[in-house]
Amino acid sequence: MTTLDRDETRTPMVVRATSGPLPVRVAVPVAVAAGVALLVAFPPYGWWPLAPVGVAGLAVAAHRRRLRAGAGLGFLTGVALFAPLLAWTNLHTGLLPWVLLSLLQAGYLAVLGAATAWVSPVVDRWRWAWPAVTGVLWVGQEALRDRTPFGGFPWGRLAFSQDASPLLGWAWLGGAPLVTGVVAVAGGLLVVGWWRRWPGPDGVWRPVAGVAVGLLLLVGVGVAVPTGAPGGGRSLQVAIVQGNVPRLGLDFNAQRQAVLNNHVDATVTLAGQVASGAVPRPDLVVWPENSSDIDPLRNAAAGARISEAADAIGAPILVGAVLAGPGAGEVRNAGILWRPGTGPDLTQLYTKRHPVPFAEYVPMRSLARKVSSQVDRVRADFVAGTTPGVVDAGAVVLGDVICFEVAYDGLVRDTVDGGAQLLVVQTNNATFDVAEARQQLAMVRLRAVEHGRAALMASTVGVSGFVAPDGRVSDATGFNTRAVVVRQVTLSDGRTPATRAGRWPELALAGLAVAALAVAGVLRRRREVTAAG
Repeated sequence: MTTLDRDETRTPMVVRATSGPLPVRVAVPVAVAAGVALLVAFPPYGWWPLAPVGVAGLAVAAHRRRLRAGAGLGFLTGVALFAPLLAWTNLHTGLLPWVLLSLLQAGYLAVLGAATAWVSPVVDRWRWAWPAVTGVLWVGQEALRDRTPFGGFPWGRLAFSQDASPLLGWAWLGGAPLVTGVVAVAGGLLVVGWWRRWPGPDGVWRPVAGVAVGLLLLVGVGVAVPTGAPGGGRSLQVAIVQGNVPRLGLDFNAQRQAVLNNHVDATVTLAGQVASGAVPRPDLVVWPENSSDIDPLRNAAAGARISEAADAIGAPILVGAVLAGPGAGEVRNAGILWRPGTGPDLTQLYTKRHPVPFAEYVPMRSLARKVSSQVDRVRADFVAGTTPGVVDAGAVVLGDVICFEVAYDGLVRDTVDGGAQLLVVQTNNATFDVAEARQQLAMVRLRAVEHGRAALMASTVGVSGFVAPDGRVSDATGFNTRAVVVRQVTLSDGRTPATRAGRWPELALAGLAVAALAVAGVLRRRREVTAAG
């Protein structure tokens, strides 16, 4: 059924679209297509322009629906996005953990779908509010998903789909939350132009022109911001050693001696190339997470092998190690600086602050065991560290984060606030695949732009590589192969607007999301009163 509003009664030739929501037979495939569009925006596909299209699809599907219907459509979008995006989680653990994680993450898009349906009166009353409302709702949803439960799981944030996009520059201004907001605003702009014709003789071109100007403005700002290394200048040579593992899978740590030997041997080979003059001597060598799953502080043979590598190369090595303690049955995932001649520097040791639940520690183990016996693969719970990953290597102060920690805004920002001049991500992708590794590298690219720092990712199996402060990747390695790359990097001591702002952009945008929900509540109440009167 169509209706005419006041403007249309004066211009009867222009009729607005139906006053109700999209028909269910249309809304359901649109919601699923929205999830697929969001999916292919992420690596390894990298079709980043489809992220706003996916945002727009969910907004259109949920608009003017009842809350349960909006939640259901959001859930469909979430399943279409997260099930394939997180498929790497089922490679070695079976289907159940992957299904549970995917459904949990889809639940947050169900909340977003319900919120989108709830704010329909706001965007119906002020059409140009649609981009802003869409933007803040996405930021609010991600703020919730990034923190709950068990510390959250930020994988699949809109911002992480934009590593090759001109919108990435917005990270320099406000970090990942602002990039997510901008992508969602772009999706809201698409809805403004598509949802229905505007009244008047210019009802076709006015919204199209406004949308085009808005999109060009978003892209223009992203391109124009001065991404780079603030306060940079001094440089040094850094080597990444990707030693590889004998075979991929959950039993990688059963091969721990072979993995340690691979990294030692690759470093000793590099030392020979340095001695011959073929390669410049590095000032720092970075090994990945789990490069020594034998505790080198307690196992003299493992420690001796690492010292052999450090003495041969003549430079400190940041070693990813599993350390015993502090309590019985507890272990730590750590990055420890190993100096030539003197060995481990216990004053420069970072312990991972955000162990992964159900992978590095098991909450509610007895209950979790009833769901899946796979939890017993985690024999000892990893203990969380308490201090930021600021490691002083002498020639450079490192901002060390381990594996999934790169997805968490505060864990990376704390290292820069602590004086980090170079961002380092130590990771182990031996239990996953190349898609997961490339998704993680996209996060490193965003962090480099966000904080104006050169960055690197060192993986046991790949993908490893260097990232410039403007997000460009250099010397990226292949997957499941041994590789050593050496590159000169420029250090930085400055602070970007995003670093200075900290969490305030996210707090402000999430607060606006709450305000939009409140305004919608007021409008709905007024409508009920009017209908009752």
